[in-house]
Amino acid sequence: MTRGFRPLLRGSTYAGALFAYCGALVSLPLLPFAALPALAWPSAPESVRIVLTVLVWAVLIGALGLARTTRRVLIACARRMLGVPLPDPVAEPPRPTAPTRSTAASARSMAPARSTAPGSDRLRTPLWLLAHVALGWAGAQSAVLLVCAGLLLPGGWAGAEAGVSVRGWSLRPEHGWQSWAAALGCLLLAALLCLAVTGALRWLAPRLLGPSSAERLALAAERERALAERNRLAHELHDSIGHTLTAATIQAAVAGEVLGADPEAARAALRSIEESTRAALEDLDYVLGMLREEQTATAPPRSLADLPELLDRLRHAGAVVEPELAGDFTRVRGTPARAAYRILQEGLTNALRHGAGGPIRVTVTATPDALRLSVVNRTGSGGGSGGGSATTAFPTSGHGLPGLTERVRLLHGEITAGPDGPDHWRLTARLPVRVPA
Repeated sequence: MTRGFRPLLRGSTYAGALFAYCGALVSLPLLPFAALPALAWPSAPESVRIVLTVLVWAVLIGALGLARTTRRVLIACARRMLGVPLPDPVAEPPRPTAPTRSTAASARSMAPARSTAPGSDRLRTPLWLLAHVALGWAGAQSAVLLVCAGLLLPGGWAGAEAGVSVRGWSLRPEHGWQSWAAALGCLLLAALLCLAVTGALRWLAPRLLGPSSAERLALAAERERALAERNRLAHELHDSIGHTLTAATIQAAVAGEVLGADPEAARAALRSIEESTRAALEDLDYVLGMLREEQTATAPPRSLADLPELLDRLRHAGAVVEPELAGDFTRVRGTPARAAYRILQEGLTNALRHGAGGPIRVTVTATPDALRLSVVNRTGSGGGSGGGSATTAFPTSGHGLPGLTERVRLLHGEITAGPDGPDHWRLTARLPVRVPA
């Protein structure tokens, strides 16, 4: 039984009722303007003029709900006073400056929702305002009468008398315990009225102030864009940090082995560790900046132009790299160049982690229509890129090849990875590209 009285003891119940009563007070300045048509028609019956005033008043109140600012204010107030989780209204996503095939398709899919959104959705805020004001006025008047009765009835203060009459049957509490019981009942009814008003507003708020169909589509599109961006950043972080840690681990082991016999080689390995970790810190700073939504974050310019530096770091790690470069791939710009660098970086990282020694063949071929990439490494008997026998054991996350597959798919390219004979593993990719003349 006590559980049923708990809502009456919560401050949120009376905050919601106060929110409704404030809505009624805010509508008062519109009442003089609503009375103007009735004043201009003095010959009409009084009941007609009252109805006309109420109708004009309702129209003026509803007209306020057509403004976007009003909706934003109401949503913020409902979140604060009612405790209802309502998202802010979502604006239309900005149009891309250079629309791609996927963005054009998404724009076409969103177009019908935007065209049908105005109409029923725009009427929800005026309906909320009308319900808000109506509940506020009805609740405020009833609550004031009940509270006044509850304060004046006990002991007949100020000569107050109260009674209930229904079809000739009447009940009038006498002074004494009956008046105190009636006063307590009036205060309890006032509290229950506040609870009913707050509950009604909380039920209406998600339905009238919640996101419309167009806003839900915009929210879903925004979440999809955010997830795609975070997924892209995760791939960048995996490719860059994973490669750096793998190379640095091997280089540190090489430096430790040759420190006494060949100090110059050890210093070269340490310098390579310093250079690779500095590049990884730049990538990490960029990813963290994007995750924190910092506007100052700039993308690290990792592209095919940085391929020689990448190959040098592998040579310092003790790997034998045999590059085969054909075509003027330095003229490839933009997303294909960055994606190609990450594909080669991941392929070389896997060769370091899971290869069984021997040369690593790196092939880059640029044609006017496509960019072909290949990384071939030795795996030993029964080995593979996912579980070859290497001298140093490295943990595998299982995200490398799936991340590359998704990256290539978004560029409408092709990628394959698998055994190449009994002793080798091959990673190949083809990216469509248009090399400028």
